[in-house]
Amino acid sequence: MGNSDNKSLERVNAMRKAWAQSDAKRDAGLKEPESLDKFRDISYGPYGKQNLLDIYVPKDKGNTATEKGFPIIVNIHGGGYFYGDKELYRFYCMNLAQRGFAVVNFNYRLAPENHFPAPIEDAMAVMKWVDENAEKYGADKTNVFIVGDSAGAQITSQFACVFTNQGYAKLFGLTAPESVKLKAIGLACGMYKMPERAYSEKDNELMMDYLGDEKLISDPRVELHSNIDKNYPPTYIFSSYNDFLVSECVPMADFLKEKGIEVECKIYGSKEAKEIAHVFHCNMRLEEGKKANDAQTEFFRKHVN
Repeated sequence: MGNSDNKSLERVNAMRKAWAQSDAKRDAGLKEPESLDKFRDISYGPYGKQNLLDIYVPKDKGNTATEKGFPIIVNIHGGGYFYGDKELYRFYCMNLAQRGFAVVNFNYRLAPENHFPAPIEDAMAVMKWVDENAEKYGADKTNVFIVGDSAGAQITSQFACVFTNQGYAKLFGLTAPESVKLKAIGLACGMYKMPERAYSEKDNELMMDYLGDEKLISDPRVELHSNIDKNYPPTYIFSSYNDFLVSECVPMADFLKEKGIEVECKIYGSKEAKEIAHVFHCNMRLEEGKKANDAQTEFFRKHVN
């Protein structure tokens, strides 16, 4: 590892530590709900701890399960491509599961130790795990939804395109399992034009940690918008007035609408409500976060069949 790589890793590790302290403070005192069965640390790929997943399933089937089981939500966590794991997202994912879904919460390979398209490859491996194992957990692979926030929203937006556009998937050397039906996605507080951000002075360092090589900025796999077609899934996209990425939300929604994709778009909070900021919906103590998560899952329910 060269000096530049060492410096990059030192910078990232310092940020990981600081962000972890902030997230631990946010989640302090939260308790896992008793209403779920929790299956943890399941291997879905060859990369050790980086390829582990949990699945949370309601104990009471109620009226939300189909004949084949609970509809599935797969969560792709955020963290600037370099931070985050399933432990950090367990309260958010369990909260979604309490709404009547089987929720898959997984680790993926992080930058700068790993580069694009590692998270895309890992997400496809998760979908293949879903294909092979959903029934064991009382989950319905014909009703699958994906959610992602921040960098996870960017990954989700791109992965949804890989999953629904065979030509684009071939660029990655990936094939989606035919029996897994992706019904809709949720994009929260994300950014969606990766090449533009890679060229910007503000975001170049972050994007280079993820891409690994400036040559990849012009790689045809990186650009998303031109590869979105009519098969792209219905999308619930949201942000907040105090999200530093709020300017990305409406333009992405408008672009998808122009492509003929079903879209619901919402900006939450107000300019005065400073606490309703980036990834506010992951804070289980915020009422506005509850509203966003309710609306997103209601959007998903409309597409369960």
